[in-house]
Amino acid sequence: QVQVMESGGGLVQAGGSLRLSCTASGLTFDDYAMGWFRQAPGKEREGVSCINWSGGNTYYAEPVKGRFTVSQDNAKNTLYLQMNSLKPEDTAMYYCAASIDWARCRLLAADFASWGQGTQVTVSS
Repeated sequence: QVQVMESGGGLVQAGGSLRLSCTASGLTFDDYAMGWFRQAPGKEREGVSCINWSGGNTYYAEPVKGRFTVSQDNAKNTLYLQMNSLKPEDTAMYYCAASIDWARCRLLAADFASWGQGTQVTVSS
């Protein structure tokens, strides 16, 4: 059974940084695409970043390009999201997700079958 669990959220001032982690079990990154999504109150869940091909391919949503970096440690089965230059509009619950469709890296929630409980990121102005 695939399970993923996020950690690392918190409260940070605008311009600050946070690193989110996602520990995965029941899968190997070679066989999965991994994604980060976020959902702010009253808004739809949106894709943030995706990584596949054992970390060789990454994709970012336009609002986070140049500020966020996704990476993974295959030995630790852990996914990371380094978030720099944070803005108040980045405030949201952040979710890690796994997709068995390892060849595709799209920011579509429907592609991802396994989800974590989320970790809250709050950016103050």
